[in-house]
Amino acid sequence: MKYVGLFLSWACACFTATAQTEDPVFAEISHQRALLSLQREQVTVQQDTEARACWQKFAVNDCLASVRKNKRAQLDPIRQKELALNAQERAWRTRQRDERLQNKTPTSGGPSEQ
Repeated sequence: MKYVGLFLSWACACFTATAQTEDPVFAEISHQRALLSLQREQVTVQQDTEARACWQKFAVNDCLASVRKNKRAQLDPIRQKELALNAQERAWRTRQRDERLQNKTPTSGGPSEQ
């Protein structure tokens, strides 16, 4: 599981480096998304370890339920941040589309010029 985290951090660094040449807003969104993904992976690894430890206890189901409850509590803030990033990215894409449409020049010979 350590290797997954290392791979994610390497991939995020590479993606962020290429995205920074395009647009700083998109690069920041990508960077934040990568950090949230890494946090999510860390929570998942931690909770998997705790769930394996539950199998050594007498009250396995109660322990597993507690681990799942704790996992949801830790993932909820991450999910909220992801939703905020999604909204920010949608707004950025809308601005990009609007700018492209404004910069687009009408072609001559269209039906409106006759």
